[in-house]
Amino acid sequence: MKAVALKTYLPINNPDSLLDVTLDKPVPTGRDLLVAVDAISVNPVDTKVRAPKDKVESEYRVLGWDAVGRVVATGPEATLFKVGDEVYYAGSIARAGSNSEFQLVDERIVGHKPTTLSNAQAAALPLTAITAWEGLFDRLLIPQSTQASKSKPKTLLIIGGAGGVGSIAIQLAKTLTNVTVIATASRAESAQWCRSLGADVVIDHRKSLQEQLTAQGINAVDYIFCLNNTDQHWVAMSEAIKPQGHICSIVELRGQVDLNLLKNKSVTFTWELMFTRSLFEADDMIEQHHLLNRVADLIDSGKIITTLNQVLSPINASNLRQVHAQIESGTTIGKIVLEKWQ
Repeated sequence: MKAVALKTYLPINNPDSLLDVTLDKPVPTGRDLLVAVDAISVNPVDTKVRAPKDKVESEYRVLGWDAVGRVVATGPEATLFKVGDEVYYAGSIARAGSNSEFQLVDERIVGHKPTTLSNAQAAALPLTAITAWEGLFDRLLIPQSTQASKSKPKTLLIIGGAGGVGSIAIQLAKTLTNVTVIATASRAESAQWCRSLGADVVIDHRKSLQEQLTAQGINAVDYIFCLNNTDQHWVAMSEAIKPQGHICSIVELRGQVDLNLLKNKSVTFTWELMFTRSLFEADDMIEQHHLLNRVADLIDSGKIITTLNQVLSPINASNLRQVHAQIESGTTIGKIVLEKWQ
């Protein structure tokens, strides 16, 4: 089967950083599905895993953690899907990724593809939808409600609203909760993107968050979902969060931060990594199957939309290197998808 893979970890401008290769077609066991991959998308995690390091793989390593495809075979213990089903998923970082014609994935982290979307539109969603859903509802514990709340309205600050996760988090928060959504964006086009997805307020994360919030009549926020440079925003988040508020980040720390800044306010800080459930085969691993199906229902009912912003074809090393470079530039809005194999 065709695949894009690596053995050495190199800068993306090196033509050997990602290579077109031919690999053996895998065979499903246990609860695995064998999926014929039709479309993929690229996330910051792809570029972080591929980033230069002193390591050489003995076998080709396939990256990629977003896919849409068709089930072509199932393991003997698989019960959730049948051959021919159209599916979408992010997969597991502990296994071969989606940058290949065929991929094995545990059915417990797979959802039925939204029926109203094309392959490219659907491929933009899985990793970011899982991350946004788990961050909002499993980590920040924001109550889901479509009814007007009798309690004082809550506020959610999403730092990095125009990226892949922010684009879906804005929509989920506006559709499924009663919070006022404040998103950050540093450029006019990214700010407009956030507004188009439902953000109530947009501020600039390159400027003082507290000053901008105060100018909007918001003294502090109940929840913060940090999707952009945890180190850089740590002090600002500690200032902007309400006493007994909740902060969740998806961006690993590069240095040390002062956790004591959260103590007097009794603020909760938590991490979100969408690979946790699959990496540790958690008891509730199947929750990703359920939430992906829920997201598909929201899409098909017109309540939220895809975050796709660009499509390239075909899926090959040259195009993937181009997308990795664009992701590394830090200016991507929404998601970039590749589709079809030559």
